Amino acid sequence: MVTTQSIRTALIGAGPRGASVLERLLANWAAAGPSGSDPAAPSVPGSAEAAPRLHIDVIDPYPAGPGHVWQPGQSRLYLMNTQSFYPTLIPEDPSLAAPVAGTTFDRWRARQQHDPLPSLTEDERAELAVLGSRDFPSRALYGRYLRSTFEELLAALPDGVTVAVHESSATAVRPAPDGTFDVVLAGGATLAVDSVVLALGHLASRLSPEQRQLQAAAGQLGLRYLPPAVPADVDWSVIPAQEPVLVRGMGLNFFDVMGQLTEGRGGKFVDAGDTLEYLPSGQEPLIIAASRRGTPYRSKATLDGYYPALVTLRYCTEGALKRFAAAGIIPAFDHDLWPLLHRDALWAYYTTLVRSQPGVVQDPATFLDELDEALHPHAHSTGRWEDDFNAVIAGHVPPANRLDLRSLAAPLAGRSFGSRAELDAAVVDYLLDDARRSALGEDDPVKMAIGALHHGRAVLKSVVADGGITDESWVAGLRGWFESFVEGLASGPPALRAEQLAALARAGVVSFVGPDPKFRLDRGKGVFTAASPWVHDGAAEARTMVEALAPANRVAVNESPLLEQLLADGLVRPRTMMTVEGTPVQASGLDVSPHPYRPVAANGDVAERLFVLGLQLSAAQWGTAIAAEAVQQAGPVYASGQRTLRDADEIARAILGA
Repeated sequence: MVTTQSIRTALIGAGPRGASVLERLLANWAAAGPSGSDPAAPSVPGSAEAAPRLHIDVIDPYPAGPGHVWQPGQSRLYLMNTQSFYPTLIPEDPSLAAPVAGTTFDRWRARQQHDPLPSLTEDERAELAVLGSRDFPSRALYGRYLRSTFEELLAALPDGVTVAVHESSATAVRPAPDGTFDVVLAGGATLAVDSVVLALGHLASRLSPEQRQLQAAAGQLGLRYLPPAVPADVDWSVIPAQEPVLVRGMGLNFFDVMGQLTEGRGGKFVDAGDTLEYLPSGQEPLIIAASRRGTPYRSKATLDGYYPALVTLRYCTEGALKRFAAAGIIPAFDHDLWPLLHRDALWAYYTTLVRSQPGVVQDPATFLDELDEALHPHAHSTGRWEDDFNAVIAGHVPPANRLDLRSLAAPLAGRSFGSRAELDAAVVDYLLDDARRSALGEDDPVKMAIGALHHGRAVLKSVVADGGITDESWVAGLRGWFESFVEGLASGPPALRAEQLAALARAGVVSFVGPDPKFRLDRGKGVFTAASPWVHDGAAEARTMVEALAPANRVAVNESPLLEQLLADGLVRPRTMMTVEGTPVQASGLDVSPHPYRPVAANGDVAERLFVLGLQLSAAQWGTAIAAEAVQQAGPVYASGQRTLRDADEIARAILGA
């Protein structure tokens, strides 16, 4: 890299994505040599040319490093969905320029336990004192790590680099005639820069028509309606104690709501030997939970690493999927990719069954040989391999021990209930069974089938990125059914959350609505209602309703003044995809050129010095992660694990003229 002139760039968004670009800019600048010059370039005696300089404007109204979502001051009841060993802001890829400062979260955690920063709060010290590598840290503590790492980076600026942090919002980015950009801040100031990185993160979003109707009706009738939001932004004290509250959604945000309305109000979970019990404080509302499945996400298995070590992909491998590209084929998800991953999930289940439950299969060796032959992808026809597979299972495995993979995500499907009390008992049984399976870890066949899906998801993220599958299968397959399916199985909370929810249900603090709930507003009674067609009981009623989900990640319905300006001026546009019927549909993310991601303008031009990183890439990348994956001592290393850090590195190198 040869840097011969001064560079000024703006990073809009100073959460983990913006901080990653800052870190990569510093690392690549330092690697280029003194003052950013190429150390191999010959010197010019007597040259009066000024040394090149790099100035970085960092723009965010929230604290730089944690940004909006990871604020260190938020409730410690909000947990990360990954263990301490997983996340990192600092890359560990030896092919990238070496960092100038910082380390992984887990190493930072261990360092703070032995040599804590003087600025750590008592709450942070208390959490760190008992936090292990396999424990789930609070989002607040991860935010403290992000803030600490950002400060370390500022303290280690290479020669020739200056950084200005603007605690403000960017309201506009406009191209100047000379090819630079004017970045307008909320206070009216304008920054002239050579390049801009949009690392906007979570944005407020306009409500859906139904949500707007519920919000308007709540205002008219004196009800409380809490729309989708980042949980730390919500004032949970407005929800009255001892009154019903309808909570729509039982994904990860549900557990945030649950924690704030129970432990957050003084209740306590106590170990009662074989089970967990909840001691109410009396300040809890009655939580009535509803979701399409009728149950929350399945909890994570207890593992030593992020992926189960005893599960190895045999069919949906990076090598197998690369053969599509080598043959000039753009694969379709349902036809080409899912059959391979489906095989891996089945193989993981039945091999774990044979290993962990001897005696279930009478002749394990013969069974596995026949299973291997049936699953071998020698026949591309989906029907043939499934017929062969079903014949093998029918000949060896008792019906009670067979896997119905699709039903795992809908455990109440096909059942009806005479009352909500009967439903509650069924959900508690499901939660306790799921927690029991999680505790078995690699000895539970169901959790290992899910583990194979977890492995496969990491492989698929790389394969489907940047147009790696057809638009039609992205819309109908990957996003149409597989995303919600695999999220409900492989992206769940720690198993403790399932045990806690079961304890709350037994204590009468939580009850459930049932699958396929219908939400309505009864104006006569002045209440929200929710009822399931599979539960033969009266509808649940409440004067308060909470949407337990984050704002929609769709650039076309955002409420960001900056993104609205960029869209209105035609500097960016949402991506459009074609369905199998030939109908154009608007995707969730921006239309971008291949990495390093530059937005495509309304007229089809590409802005060469404008870059995008993070959630707004959801139409080019599937499953944008909350954090990059640190390299672990054991287990596979998938290319998607540190994808965001490599994307940040490509952007940094493009800014510096690599």
